[in-house]
Amino acid sequence: MEKNLLRYIWRHTRKQQVFVLSIVLISMVPYFLAFDLPKRIINGPIQGSGFETPDATARFMAFHYDIPFIGGSIGFAGLELDRMAMLMALSGVFLLLVIVNGLFKFYINTYKGRLGERLLRRIRYELVDRVLRFPPSYVKQVHSSEVSTMVKDEVEPFGGFTGDAFVQPAMLGGQAIAALCFIFLQSFWLGMIAGVMVGMQVGIIPKMRRRLITLGRQRQITARHLAGKVGEIVEGIGTIHAYDTSNYERADVAQRLGHIYKIRFDLYQWKFFVKFFNNFLSQLTPFLFYSIGGYFALRGSLDVGQLVAVINAYKDLPGPLKELIDWDQSRQDVQVKYEQVLEQFEPPQMLEPGLQALAVATVCGQGEALAAQNVTLLDGSGAKVAEALSVKIEAGQTVAFIDNHGNGAEMLAESFGRLVWPAAGKVTLGENDLLELPESVTGRRISYVSADGYFFHGSLKDNLVYGLKHAPTNSVHYSGKQAVHRRWEVREAQLADNCDFDLNADWIDRGSTSVLTGGPDDLKNSVIGALNAVQLTQDVIDMALHTIIDPAEYPDLTEKVVELRLALRDQLEKEGLSNLVVHFDPSRYNVEATVGENLLFGAMRPLEGAVVGVHESDHFFDALRSAGLLGLLYDMGVMIAENLVEIFAGLPADHPFFQQLEILTAEDVQAYQQILQRLKGRNRPAPGEKEQRAMIRLSFRYIEPRYRLGILTTSAMDELVRARDRFHEHLPLELRDRIERYDPHRYISAATLRENIVFGKLVNRNADAPAKFRRLAVRLSKEKGLHERLLALGLEFDIGSGGRRLTIVQRHKLNLARALARRSDFYVFNKPLPGLDRRAQEEIVKDVLAFLREQDNYPSIIWVLSNTSLSKMFDRVVVFDRGSVVADGSFETLGNENGIFKALVA
Repeated sequence: MEKNLLRYIWRHTRKQQVFVLSIVLISMVPYFLAFDLPKRIINGPIQGSGFETPDATARFMAFHYDIPFIGGSIGFAGLELDRMAMLMALSGVFLLLVIVNGLFKFYINTYKGRLGERLLRRIRYELVDRVLRFPPSYVKQVHSSEVSTMVKDEVEPFGGFTGDAFVQPAMLGGQAIAALCFIFLQSFWLGMIAGVMVGMQVGIIPKMRRRLITLGRQRQITARHLAGKVGEIVEGIGTIHAYDTSNYERADVAQRLGHIYKIRFDLYQWKFFVKFFNNFLSQLTPFLFYSIGGYFALRGSLDVGQLVAVINAYKDLPGPLKELIDWDQSRQDVQVKYEQVLEQFEPPQMLEPGLQALAVATVCGQGEALAAQNVTLLDGSGAKVAEALSVKIEAGQTVAFIDNHGNGAEMLAESFGRLVWPAAGKVTLGENDLLELPESVTGRRISYVSADGYFFHGSLKDNLVYGLKHAPTNSVHYSGKQAVHRRWEVREAQLADNCDFDLNADWIDRGSTSVLTGGPDDLKNSVIGALNAVQLTQDVIDMALHTIIDPAEYPDLTEKVVELRLALRDQLEKEGLSNLVVHFDPSRYNVEATVGENLLFGAMRPLEGAVVGVHESDHFFDALRSAGLLGLLYDMGVMIAENLVEIFAGLPADHPFFQQLEILTAEDVQAYQQILQRLKGRNRPAPGEKEQRAMIRLSFRYIEPRYRLGILTTSAMDELVRARDRFHEHLPLELRDRIERYDPHRYISAATLRENIVFGKLVNRNADAPAKFRRLAVRLSKEKGLHERLLALGLEFDIGSGGRRLTIVQRHKLNLARALARRSDFYVFNKPLPGLDRRAQEEIVKDVLAFLREQDNYPSIIWVLSNTSLSKMFDRVVVFDRGSVVADGSFETLGNENGIFKALVA
């Protein structure tokens, strides 16, 4: 990038700057005329110059011009007007000049803004383009939050300065020169006074403001570091809480804020002192004009009209001068910021743009090997991890890398993925140096996966097919207003030197999916196969099952869910498994559900802005009273409290019993114990409203088969069922509309998909009930074509920023599945599944190898293993020790040798 911001602006906006400068030059004509007109109005029609007699007239707009060289002349005799008419005519011309000058300013400022925004877009795009070309070693040194702050905030002033870079000094300088020349034409001495004052302002003020630039630079750097620290706190919030270092971080932030405060306070002090001095000089000149100009007027060497015109002209002189001085400060300020930004975005060894050029077609290689030739690798501190390392991976091989001591295998895998550049030697793909090949080759033919893969904010599907988005494959057809808007987008992108790729086009390369049969289902089969291989399919289904959907958006899906619900009930009866689930029945009490669930007998829709829950509202208890249930529920609550207090009173708060007791906590036990002691006191006082509601809330959470206190009798169950309709009738309309009653033949929109499918409660007494029900539900969902619909719905799950809504294990699996969903010649897996148990790792490695071996391109697989026993699944095993290869061969061969490998697998 250009080192000087002014040269950078001129290089990219030269044509537009010349155009707007010509407009500025033209605007100087009406601007100068506006200075002269007040003098003509005062000296002419107001003071009577040229109108000495009452019936005197003068010519308005008369002019004469002799044409040079060719001879002849042009002119206009003008309009003959009396004194009053001339006053009105000249005043009208003055108003017209005001409007014309305002329109010029409006057009110039609008054009400048457009010019600035276009260049700001160019700079931001170029900076992000450079981020995409940062070498891996440099990426590890920078703070992502600092880089994003620079792109978002620190370059913002460049856009505003772009329009002013050449136009502002030309326009302001022209206005100042016009005003100064006009003053000289009226009075030489007043012009000298104005010139001296202008010279002092232009000469002294910029020098005083240099300290402001230094302080501003310090403020910018400290603010950037603060942004980096805040980003670290957000990223490392889990570590901060885990190690109780939140107060240390507060102290760090407080110190940084104090430093910023000191800089800003010094900045404000000096800024306002400079402003005071500048204002003093500006106000000193009118004093000299009034005193010296008045002296000249009294002596008769200067008429009143000229003095008024001079004062009026000078009134417009300080403004342009001040803005011109501000422009110079702004120029120096943005130049400093530009240099600071440039320092961060010009690392050594940045990738050449040609390496990331768009390529639609995938370059295929037949039988080429991936090799490291005498490679020396350094870690982040510059220490040698591997030296003179040579390994060659032939096409179609499955190779296991194992580290004995050190991490040479991991670093070599990173060099295969171009995340580490060799300090010496080279990594080759076929005959070509890997670093010299474009990313359209390396980024498609080699799939690299490690444990720290990143996920972008969006759906699970977006991240799963991310590796297939190389280039737009099919363009979008626009029509009408959309077509006009798209053409405007393309033109503006080209003018700002941005790429004009259409983000709405189809970017998924369906010819690069792992399953490639040429059919329309290749992408779907690749995704499903990848999810199955990493054992993530059930997790995706569970994400769908815990989703609440709108039947209006998915009418066919909700119909199938109701069909599956009824089919499950019939199948459970046929197989004699009806005891697994207690279904919701309008005429029966569901013993596996809570008392509250049986009473509501429906799903609750959330209410935005609700202060308290439904069970806490006064309307709810009024409905219970109207339904005649207050006494029953209160008595149940008292008996539950008596039993639980008797059993759990005195136990410590961390006793494991409380972890299994969902109905109340250790704190609740103490609270209910106090309530019971008061109610059973000597005077047997009546329960207060707060105590009554506490007991009723306790009864709402009671389930007889789980707690087995013998409190919920058959008659109580029947009374609750009979009271359902009365209870709902007495609820206010607002609460009634929030409760969607259960209906076996209708989809419940307020419930999750899982709740709609089960439509009841699994029996707690049967430990195998969930597993048996799941197996049956999966089989029936596949038979009814619902399995893939649920999978598709689960793939729309929003995984959050960085995939934080997923568990760590799910993120590792998704990272691996993302690579499996696309076709590559080499798959490099660098310990992608840390933290998984031995059995799960073995199953996934086995399934992944089987999935990739089914591909017709027969890819090579390199897997850095943390579990050495898994190496038996690979054709070849390479053992590293302190960065050197100490063993290389098949599992059987190395196992028969008395070497390091035999000791590792023993």
